Amino acid sequence: MKNDFTERLTKIEAALDKALSMDFTQEWQKSSFAELSPSVKAQYIQNLIQPNRELISLGGKRWRPLLLILSYELSKNFYDNSISEDEAYALTPLVEFVHTASLIHDDIEDSADLRRGKPSAYITYGLDTALNAASWLYFEAPVCLNRINIPDSLRLNFYNLYTNELRRLHLGQAMDIYWHRNKNIFPNQDEYMSMVKCKTGTLASLAAKVGFTAGGAATEDCEKIGEIAANIGIGFQIIDDVINLTKGNPGKKRGDDIVEGKKSLPVLIHIEKCPEDKEKISALMEQAQKEGINSPAVEECIALLEQSNCITEAAEKGKNLIHKNCRAFAGYFDGYKQLQASDSEKTASLITDLFDSMIPKDFK
Repeated sequence: MKNDFTERLTKIEAALDKALSMDFTQEWQKSSFAELSPSVKAQYIQNLIQPNRELISLGGKRWRPLLLILSYELSKNFYDNSISEDEAYALTPLVEFVHTASLIHDDIEDSADLRRGKPSAYITYGLDTALNAASWLYFEAPVCLNRINIPDSLRLNFYNLYTNELRRLHLGQAMDIYWHRNKNIFPNQDEYMSMVKCKTGTLASLAAKVGFTAGGAATEDCEKIGEIAANIGIGFQIIDDVINLTKGNPGKKRGDDIVEGKKSLPVLIHIEKCPEDKEKISALMEQAQKEGINSPAVEECIALLEQSNCITEAAEKGKNLIHKNCRAFAGYFDGYKQLQASDSEKTASLITDLFDSMIPKDFK
């Protein structure tokens, strides 16, 4: 990413580290658990924190908390009731902690071996510890709202945004699980887009809504920007679908979506073009699931998909979604009478740069 993001990323990392502390200070413990018995030892709390901190430490793009901060910076140019910058950074766990917890749960549900190039948390720490730690992190994320000095009405607004998007995330996951557990069921493209909007788009939406709300934006503006951000999230999920079937996602192996039976957009485009291949693809996914990532069924299925040009079509659809909605996001306040050109144009340019930096060179 550009050097313009360095300072912001440093502040984000500091906020995440503070919110998920390994120091177990009395202040941190009280804000997270209220009063605890002296018999609750640090090692017990460590079982909750360590799996999550390790995954966070492995990196990630951090584009969700960056989007939150950039949304805040853009919004506050047009409103008088924004919260302070320090308070805005303190809100970043709302999106990054949820993302982290969802990855751990995803790997459990998909029986995935790797995450960011390392063994999945449930393999390293055991299924019970990883499942419990990730579940706890969903509840720990909004504790940041109690650590900042804001009006109770605004705090309630943030809670409502958080819980609503979190419920949508789980709905999207439920749809995805249903489809890949049932090899013969292929949703249509509209159903797929709805699933991704909930599962992937919801955290982009949450980041934008929280950022705009922190900047003092009206509810109507927050809802509109959330919709735009969700569509950007859909675009990036489609690109991930394509990468999975081409060179493979970072820290993963090419075609692991085939092993998991994922009904990704390229698969759905192919089925609409070649409905006679439906049973063949189902059989290959079933074979790949039984034999693992090194099964010949993986490459056979990818080769079949390549025949219809569906992977290229999906990539183009994802790229267009990102570019179209990125322009809408960056230009959201264009034409406002109170436009403060110097500050808002710089922030809008950074938003464009953020998303552009995330698009692989092959898809630009």
